[in-house]
Amino acid sequence: MAIINMETATAVCSVALSEKGKTVFEKTSFDGPSHASLLGVFVEEAVKEAKCRGLAIEAVAVSSGPGSYTGLRIGVSMAKGLCFGWNVPLLSIPTLYIMASKAAKRIPPDKDLPESLLCAMIDARRMEVYAAIYDRSLRKVRDTGADIVTAETYASFLEKRKVFFFGNGAAKCKDVIQSPNASFIEDIYPLASDMATLSEQTFEEKRFESTAYFDPFYLKDFIATVAKNRIPENK
Repeated sequence: MAIINMETATAVCSVALSEKGKTVFEKTSFDGPSHASLLGVFVEEAVKEAKCRGLAIEAVAVSSGPGSYTGLRIGVSMAKGLCFGWNVPLLSIPTLYIMASKAAKRIPPDKDLPESLLCAMIDARRMEVYAAIYDRSLRKVRDTGADIVTAETYASFLEKRKVFFFGNGAAKCKDVIQSPNASFIEDIYPLASDMATLSEQTFEEKRFESTAYFDPFYLKDFIATVAKNRIPENK
């Protein structure tokens, strides 16, 4: 069984082909938000790789947010189109959960820090982040929220346990979160290759999304801004 995995929730664009929970092909760009031009190309290459390996694509998995409004729309639209065209199930994996599962592999074993927590963060501009908190078994301890980060935002968790912060929203919090129980993990990005095991499990549990009605988890409404140098139209 093969699954096409797509991640477009941040400025990173990535696609991976997985077989039995293992990544066998991946393409990733860290060159900024270029999902509209790159995603289709990456998917085409993944499909070619599947054909070369003689693999039948049985599902499409997409990172479901929160994150970039435009990036999520592009990823989910592409995933839906593929699912309709191939008549395969649509799978969704929460973006912060993808990050937490990756971070869990980078920290000391459970026996060393059994009560520690994982706080996945995506930059939401200024001092705001999209964040969720998980335990070491990846059970959600606090639901996803849009947090304005101050010294007190995560104080109730830091008073009792060590908390690992990571993601592109964590870097700007280092100077604000000064607790000795706070630790920061560098270079944790949500990538399609990190979705392989998660999408396989989702498929086996038959947790399929409605291809017609599924929407990304934007968390906040999109707010369009007007360019400062725009010339007003005459009325």
